Amino acid sequence: MLTPASRVTKPDPADLLAWYDRHRRDLPWRARPGETADPYRVWLSEIMLQQTTVVAVKPFYLRFLERFPTVDALAEAPVDAVMQAWAGLGYYSRARNLHACAKAVVERHGGHFPSTEAELLKLPGIGAYTAAAVAAIAFDEAAAAVDGNVERVVSRLFTVEEALPKAKPLIRALTEDLVPADRPGDFAQAVMDLGATICTPKRPACALCPWMSPCWARAQGMQEAYPKKQKKEAGQLRRGAAFVILRADDSILLRTRPPQGLLGGMAETPTSAWEPDYQPSQAVLDAPIEARWQRLPGVVRHVFTHFPLELTVLFAKVPKGTPSPDEMRWTPRRALQDEALPGVMKKVLSHALGDLPGTKKAPGGKPVKSD
Repeated sequence: MLTPASRVTKPDPADLLAWYDRHRRDLPWRARPGETADPYRVWLSEIMLQQTTVVAVKPFYLRFLERFPTVDALAEAPVDAVMQAWAGLGYYSRARNLHACAKAVVERHGGHFPSTEAELLKLPGIGAYTAAAVAAIAFDEAAAAVDGNVERVVSRLFTVEEALPKAKPLIRALTEDLVPADRPGDFAQAVMDLGATICTPKRPACALCPWMSPCWARAQGMQEAYPKKQKKEAGQLRRGAAFVILRADDSILLRTRPPQGLLGGMAETPTSAWEPDYQPSQAVLDAPIEARWQRLPGVVRHVFTHFPLELTVLFAKVPKGTPSPDEMRWTPRRALQDEALPGVMKKVLSHALGDLPGTKKAPGGKPVKSD
């Protein structure tokens, strides 16, 4: 086991920055060498990248930026438009916080993001990581932006034995000690790139790493043992029913979920409660209107962060002119793409209607099970 006294070299930020200058990723939100970073683009990308991969974010980011090119445009937009543009990225509280933060930047700071980590932390929806990332990347403040990639790199460099999440304060302190006074923004992005491309969770490419020599985990051949993590307990399976109603004018019954909580502010078909002991055989009792309900074969499966879900789908057709129940609305099928539908609801609609993106059955065919 290595000890501090036996360590031969210390991680040198200059080595990492030299590697970054040669191998930096070309990302749509990243300023090119010699350019000044746009705080709005940096902030937007960091919010989108939370719990999401770069590959998944790129197309969403470009479409979102085209629709809301400035923080002023985002602040002026209706929250429903923001939620719709966010649909598909998941973790929808981020979209609500994004809109609230844009409004705060405009109202409190005249449309200009504050330049310090401390002031950024006062904005809604901005936590410790995002504040540090924006401060470092957009304003070159010597702030330690610690995301999952950075945690992995630093825990391996120093063989941090304490398990995450308890190890977070120690990892942050170790990262702060590495941040250089010169080019802190490039350093923040360099560590992220190192974790994403070289110091990966499995089979890290240590031979290509600019910090290979000072890495304690590599010296012991224990790279994949870090970071230590507490085992997560799998959430209990919940069940429920979703009701897809097709009106004769080719409209679908939808409603908007409450603004707070899971999928807050998103659109959905009416559903029952989602409970571990829900009885699908009794689902018709939770239907929003009286109709000739058909229980479709199979179930729609979806996994949220804290629990898996199985939805039984019931389908019905109703005459043209059927009124919508309170707090619900009829949406033309052709306009469903304009609704802020989360992934689980797209699965439900595809399961029942079969003509949405990603469906596995042709219109008029038999429904298939969606996973």
